[in-house]
Amino acid sequence: MYQYILAIHIIFVVCWMAGLFYMVRLFIYHTEAQSKPEPDRKILSDQFEIMERKLWYIIATPSMYLVLAAGIVMLCIVPGWLQQPWLHIKLAFVGGLIIYHFICQNKMKQMQKGIYKWTSTQLRIWNEVATIFLFAIVFLAVLKDAISWIFGVIGIILLSLILMSAVKIYKYYRTKK
Repeated sequence: MYQYILAIHIIFVVCWMAGLFYMVRLFIYHTEAQSKPEPDRKILSDQFEIMERKLWYIIATPSMYLVLAAGIVMLCIVPGWLQQPWLHIKLAFVGGLIIYHFICQNKMKQMQKGIYKWTSTQLRIWNEVATIFLFAIVFLAVLKDAISWIFGVIGIILLSLILMSAVKIYKYYRTKK
């Protein structure tokens, strides 16, 4: 039974992460659409709001709840996992990802009201935060006790620097054109 629940957990992690990654990409396009002249701005904004709402309420949020439900069921099947220190760290990152999820939901609601607080570059950087959470969670889940905390922390910092540098380089080349 555990293997089936694990498979469901992994499938919906993939769905949830795809939803989060695509949602922020839609935020970027939605924000950039605000610089378009009317009626293009209105048409694009209306379309992005429909896409964001459907992605959020049909894919991302249900997937998050299914991930959490499957995770809780796995812990009920194997409660010994709760004694493992790596799981506490993983759950802290999962908590961070849940917070990230609801910050994205707040952004979506702001944009529906015509409030655009972040630039497209800030949103591109924000998109990479989910990548950092994903890397941390997967490495903890796969390596468990084998992970060296020093190398793990250095790896996350290096990954963050690489991702942020990639965003800056992309912005440079995009604005250069």
